[in-house]
Amino acid sequence: MTLASIQRSIATLGGIGLLPKAPGTWGSLATVLVLWPVAIQFAANGLWIAILGGSVLSIWTTKAAVDRWGEDPPQMVIDEWAGQAIPLLGLPLTGSAQPDLLWLLGAFALFRLFDITKPFGADEAQQLPSGFGILADDLLAGFYAWICLQGILWLL
Repeated sequence: MTLASIQRSIATLGGIGLLPKAPGTWGSLATVLVLWPVAIQFAANGLWIAILGGSVLSIWTTKAAVDRWGEDPPQMVIDEWAGQAIPLLGLPLTGSAQPDLLWLLGAFALFRLFDITKPFGADEAQQLPSGFGILADDLLAGFYAWICLQGILWLL
């Protein structure tokens, strides 16, 4: 295996980004499912490690992904990992599927909404150089989803 093939494997979250329809959605869903127990066991510390680790890996794998699939390749979903982890911060997750399901669905749906629509500067952030642009719009989408969920928590 070459370094570039390892980077592409990481960029696609082990091949999830190679699924034929909506790879970003599949990458986000996989992230929620993997990070749910992390959020319960390690709380914010585990999620911050996932966000920072996903961010570093996203930037590190960008060149290999772009060289293979072109600018901002849909196959690259490690950036979804970093962004999708953000709205999970501070959610009242219990480890029980029934109460947690609504919070997880909310985090997933809001992240996907903001990642697809790219509001409030996210589209502009995507123009940043190197891997930063590919990552920045996902981090902003995660932040916007987090704001919405924290607002809901405050209202409840």
